[in-house]
Amino acid sequence: MEFPESELFRTVFYEHYPVVKRKLTALVRDESAAEDLAQDVFLRLYRNPPDDPDALGAWLHRVLTRIGYDYLNKKVRERKLQDKQELLFGTEAGPPTGEETVLSKLDQEDVRGWLDGLPERDRQALLLRYSGYSYSEIAVQLGVNPPVVGTLLSRATYKLRQQATESLPQPDSQTNF
Repeated sequence: MEFPESELFRTVFYEHYPVVKRKLTALVRDESAAEDLAQDVFLRLYRNPPDDPDALGAWLHRVLTRIGYDYLNKKVRERKLQDKQELLFGTEAGPPTGEETVLSKLDQEDVRGWLDGLPERDRQALLLRYSGYSYSEIAVQLGVNPPVVGTLLSRATYKLRQQATESLPQPDSQTNF
């Protein structure tokens, strides 16, 4: 099949374009992308028409299917790359704001105050645990048996929680709004 003049191609285009676009829209689920892909199908038809004019419908269907699947595969690759980049580079906008820094320092001061209110052994146990030490390393540092460390940490955490609860302002249950 040869397109020596654009009139024959224009006739084929106007006859088959709506079907090609409809099939691509159903395949890729994006109408604007389907329009672009349909143009690609007809560009390929213009550049390299099928040898048999009777096979034009089948040729168009095969080409639009390949182009549609290539587009979908490209979108999947782009999505995977974007997810990978978000994992590698994080989604944080930048350094913390001044307000976030001040709030963080206030929180740290509160925790330091609560820790200072604990007995020395409890404070040491919590600091060691949250610094990444294992139970056996904590036992060596505190001079206790390793099985005791879990109980010691549990009790120290309970005492810290109590100190935090007592120091935070409690809402007045008598107040009616």
